[in-house]
Amino acid sequence: MNVTADQLDALQELINIGVGRAASLLNEMIDSHICLEIPFVKVLTASQAYQELATRFEHDSLASVRLGFTGSFYGTAGLIFPTESASTLVAVLTNEEPGSADLDAVKIGTLSEIGNIVINGVMGSIGNVLKQHLNYTLPVYLEDTIDNLLLSTNVSNSQIILAQARFTIKQLEIIGDIILVFELSTFETLINVINEELGVV
Repeated sequence: MNVTADQLDALQELINIGVGRAASLLNEMIDSHICLEIPFVKVLTASQAYQELATRFEHDSLASVRLGFTGSFYGTAGLIFPTESASTLVAVLTNEEPGSADLDAVKIGTLSEIGNIVINGVMGSIGNVLKQHLNYTLPVYLEDTIDNLLLSTNVSNSQIILAQARFTIKQLEIIGDIILVFELSTFETLINVINEELGVV
């Protein structure tokens, strides 16, 4: 499905609103000021998303937090970090030393919470602004290669919204990707609702 420049701008704005809310929540939880930005948003087919992510993360081990959503739209939303970035982020947030056994113990819980906050912020923004009701599953944490992470999601007949997220904490740049996987029929519904609610063509 082709998306116009205005529709893509509207999607980016919705995601930015959600990410802004998530950053505010994260700032309340910790002492460090987190600036969370989305430099770009792309709408891709499953194979295009795979090529883009595989180019960047081909052999890397990745940390992923994922949850499913149902309602007016249904699919899967995920936050993916290179494992090293994930460990750095958790170390900064928890004041644990990088590489310590304690860090590993708290990493899954911390990243699951961050993923939950960011994904709920983004999906909540989409639902609220577009006046659509969504239900969420509990977040699931996984560490694997991009091949296996995408294979474990049913993406073959889906449209994928890829938003690169940049967490900046005390000049520390940590790059992650927010991946929203919509079943094709509900992606069309999403675009139609954006057109109606926001007057976009």
